[in-house]
Amino acid sequence: MEESLIPVGLMSHTAHIRSHRKPRRSATTNIAVRAGVAGGVLSMAAAGAASANAAETTQTLQLPTLTADLSAQVAQSAEATQQAAANYQLQAERDTAAANAAKQAKADLADAKKKAEAKKKAQETARKDAAARAASRSAERTTLASAATTSASTSTSSSTATGSAAAVVAFVKAQIGKSYVLGATGPSAYDCSGLVGAAFKQVGISLPRVSQDQSTAGTQVSLSNLQAGDILYWGSAGSAYHVAVYVGDGMFVGAQNPSTGIVERPLSYDMPTGAVRVL
Repeated sequence: MEESLIPVGLMSHTAHIRSHRKPRRSATTNIAVRAGVAGGVLSMAAAGAASANAAETTQTLQLPTLTADLSAQVAQSAEATQQAAANYQLQAERDTAAANAAKQAKADLADAKKKAEAKKKAQETARKDAAARAASRSAERTTLASAATTSASTSTSSSTATGSAAAVVAFVKAQIGKSYVLGATGPSAYDCSGLVGAAFKQVGISLPRVSQDQSTAGTQVSLSNLQAGDILYWGSAGSAYHVAVYVGDGMFVGAQNPSTGIVERPLSYDMPTGAVRVL
């Protein structure tokens, strides 16, 4: 390559000054720059990836916590649901028990009312029956009293006692005024059967001790055909609760009770049920 020679005199006055233009980059420089840019880009990419990984790591670490909380909430919800179901079931059982108790109470009340009504009806029936029996006995006593009074006024045999009958009548009349003592057989006190037994003992006749047996000791006679010395009884024959001696003229002598003692009374005072004749 041939060098051009320029005459010194013809050179520019700025020729000795270095050019102020930017020097052109060499290929090596360009490569270095490109390499730097690429490295920066890669660094940024790596940083981004690291950030992403960090975010992903953080998110992954948080997931167990969120999952545990969610599990706890699910468990609590399930427990609450079970408790609510148990409460509903318990309430239902209580309601059923209450309903059954109310039903049973209603049935018991109805049964009690039914029994009370039946008892009341039975008591009313018994009262009516007792009243009817009392009325019947009263009517019977009235009839018997009338018949006995008629018989006493028309029959001479009932007013006049003879023999053993007279002795029995005399004995019981002699005891008038003495005391009534249950179980006593004399001589200072008697009960009803004790007086009758003692009277007949005077004529040699031994009678049973109690009134029930004395009411069947002889022959049954009608109250319209009484004779002095007959044994009068109150109650049914064989189960009589009181006895006395008929002394004639519609009168009897008996040991009545502790308040009156041994007294003489008309048949109308307490009409006897029947009579037996021993003499």
